[in-house]
Amino acid sequence: MNFVKNFFATIAASIFFLCASTTEAYPSSVMHKLEVFSNDSGGTLIFSDSPEYVRRNGILYTDTVAGDARLLFYHLNDTGVRKKFAIIFENTTNKKTVINITRGGLSAPNKNYFSVGKITQTMYMENDFSDRIELDVYERKIYQPNEKYFLLKPGQLIHGVCDFFADNPVKIYLMMYPEAADPLQFLNRAEILPRDELGLRGTFKQMNRTLTLKKPYDAQRDGLCYISIGDNINDLFKHGIDATDGSEVINYGNYGINYTLNFRTKFLTRFCLSPLGGHYAGALRYEYYGESGVIQTPDKKLYFGDRTPPETPAVALARAEGISLMKEGTELSELGNYRGHVRFEYSPPGASNLPVNIVLMPTN
Repeated sequence: MNFVKNFFATIAASIFFLCASTTEAYPSSVMHKLEVFSNDSGGTLIFSDSPEYVRRNGILYTDTVAGDARLLFYHLNDTGVRKKFAIIFENTTNKKTVINITRGGLSAPNKNYFSVGKITQTMYMENDFSDRIELDVYERKIYQPNEKYFLLKPGQLIHGVCDFFADNPVKIYLMMYPEAADPLQFLNRAEILPRDELGLRGTFKQMNRTLTLKKPYDAQRDGLCYISIGDNINDLFKHGIDATDGSEVINYGNYGINYTLNFRTKFLTRFCLSPLGGHYAGALRYEYYGESGVIQTPDKKLYFGDRTPPETPAVALARAEGISLMKEGTELSELGNYRGHVRFEYSPPGASNLPVNIVLMPTN
C-alpha cells in the first residue's frame, strides 16, 4: 500500500512539474509535507457569520453556553440606512452569573474587509483585553464595550472575537436592529434570520486545535517542507450544530478555531506563511525561549495572496498527496528564523481565504 501511495505521489509530482514548466520558466523546488499530531481541546465556539450581508433587522445567531467559550462574529450592514449591532447576554438560571472575558479583538466598522480582519486578529493576538459582566437572576444585558463601534453605516462591516468563561449557562444573542430602537425591547419581537447560502454560523465543540511535528525538522536533511492549515485534507474542518434549527453545519475554513503550532528544529530554520486560497491579511503570535510577540502577515502591506494563481487539477492532486511547489512568484510572509522549540498561535483571520502553508526551509 505504501509503495502504491509513493508511486502515485511521484506521478503527481511529475505532473506538477510538467504544468509548472509549461507556464513559466522560473526555477522550481519541491516541498514535502511534514507529519503532525493533531489534537482538539477546549470549550465551545459560538460562530456568527450568516447571513454575512444583513439586509433586514433580526437575530443573526443565538445559543446557550457555559464554561470556557469563544464568540466570533462577522456581519455587514447591507441596507441603505444606519444600523446597530448588539451582543446580548441572558442569565438563564436562578443564580447570579459572572462572565469573565479573558481576551478579545474588535475593529472599528469599515468598508475595507481586510483592514477589519487584520486589526481584529492583531488585537486578539496581542492579548491585552479583559472585561467582566455580572448578571442577576434571569437578567439580560447588552454588551457593547466600545459603543460607537456597534453603529454601522451602509456597507460597513463589524468583526470581533472574544474568549470568556461563564460560571453558569448564559444565552447569547447576536442582533442587527434599528438605530433608534432599544435593543432589549427589540429583542422581544425580533425574528431569527435564516442562514445565507454559505451558512457560516453554528456552535462547535473543542474550540482549540494543537498541531505538533511528529519528529524534529532537520534543515540539512529535509530541505523545503510545509504543513497545511484549513485545507480539509490534512487539516479537517470542524462540524457543529446550528442551534437555531438543529441542523448540522461545517465551519469552512475553521474560522474562530485557535491553533497552537509546535515546532522543533535541529538547525536554524526559516519560517514563512504562504497563502494558497487568495487574498489574505492576518496576524499570529510566536513564543520562543521566553520571548513572544505578534507578527502581521504580511507585515509591510495590508494583504497579499492576490498574485497567487488558482491551483490546477494537477497541482491540487499533488498537494493532496503531500507534495507542494516553491517557485518564483510564490508569496511568502516572513515569520522569523528559529532553532530548537518555537510555538506559534494562529487562527484563520476574518475576510481572508484558506488554506495556508507554514513553510520551513534552510536559512540559506
